[in-house]
Amino acid sequence: MQKQQFTLELNASKEKVWDVLWNIDSYRSWTAAFSEGSTVQTDNWKKGTKVIFGDGKGSGMLAEIADNIPNEFMSFRHIGEVKDGVEDTTSDKVKEWAGALENYTLKEVDGKTLLTVEMDINDQWLNYFMETWPKALANIKQLAEQ
Repeated sequence: MQKQQFTLELNASKEKVWDVLWNIDSYRSWTAAFSEGSTVQTDNWKKGTKVIFGDGKGSGMLAEIADNIPNEFMSFRHIGEVKDGVEDTTSDKVKEWAGALENYTLKEVDGKTLLTVEMDINDQWLNYFMETWPKALANIKQLAEQ
């Protein structure tokens, strides 16, 4: 597993970028880069709660919110997957990457917002995320700067 970092400078406030990232409707828009029809199930993004990042077809990733500092930092700890609506946190496949972190940091720099996404990625998914994150970041930029 290796940590990858993706950054984006936005002509928008941290509050606007935060809203784009975590508002359910805009979340679906920017994450369409990963899976058309993306969904999220969360208890208002509260620290310590479970989150399901879905593909809209009953499958996806299971995570917990490791930290949430509004307008500054969100951290997810991936703990499993969902396949056909069934949660898996114990299979050998899941154990290979369980505990991987996905962190979002927002900093104001000269009146703009710098978004940094750090993600632990296993080798199997490296090419996918290296190709897909730039598309997702372009979606975030479009939504935040409109």
